[in-house]
Amino acid sequence: MSDRDDRSPTRPSRPSLEDYRRVAQPPEIRGRATSEHWVGDLYQRRISPYLSRPLALAGVSPNGVTAMMIVAGGCAGLALLVPGVWGVVLAALLAQAQMQLDAADGEVARWTGRFSPAGIFLDKVGHYTAESLIPLCLGIRAAGGPARMGEHYGYVALGAVLALVIVLNKALNDMVHVARAFSGLGRMPEGGVVSTPRQGLVAAARSAARFVPFHRLYHSIEMTLLILVVTLVAVLAGVADAPLTAARWLVVALVPLATLSLIGHLVAILTSSRLRAG
Repeated sequence: MSDRDDRSPTRPSRPSLEDYRRVAQPPEIRGRATSEHWVGDLYQRRISPYLSRPLALAGVSPNGVTAMMIVAGGCAGLALLVPGVWGVVLAALLAQAQMQLDAADGEVARWTGRFSPAGIFLDKVGHYTAESLIPLCLGIRAAGGPARMGEHYGYVALGAVLALVIVLNKALNDMVHVARAFSGLGRMPEGGVVSTPRQGLVAAARSAARFVPFHRLYHSIEMTLLILVVTLVAVLAGVADAPLTAARWLVVALVPLATLSLIGHLVAILTSSRLRAG
């Protein structure tokens, strides 16, 4: 039997994994419709307690875990500056680490009961940092690396445009929360009813996007996995200078797709009930 802390009878001082999960991963956290990334239910929440539990017991604060997440996400982008296949492998691994730490900080907060607006703010900083640096560094990679940026600045410019469009797309969700707060509306409930477009054509396009979900490519996990897969395919196909060529294919293809996603996201918000009372 675990030893109990008299100051917190529901939280053992040396908790078993089951004790820890009961507090750190309550049922309302698993399977959240709009707040949980798809990897959460697939494998992330199965693994994260093995990371967050030792951190919590070592006295690391939730914001300290979030700081680790920010570093991992930023390094995921910078890893793309490492030439060859190993750069994209490292980027994909660091993006996975970022998301594990993203799950871990909330679990540590629930176990310790330490929640703060600063934690939410830092979490946003982490995601914006990763999801802007990854496309920007992809553009630099497509140019041949930092030493050759001046020779192929067009790819760098495309990477910068891609980063800007992705950040704007991500910011739209936060803009909805700001608009609702400024208008005195409550927090949006979990689920797809409020976010579903009300107009027929837009609703049909949203439904079709579920079968070709390219709008999901711009999260750190999806983008780094896409870069890894395209690079490996180029290598196996015998493409000349495959890692560089794959980066160029991607940065050229992703700019129009990301722009289309941004426009579609904006229209979907304006035609849904997210910005309406009641």
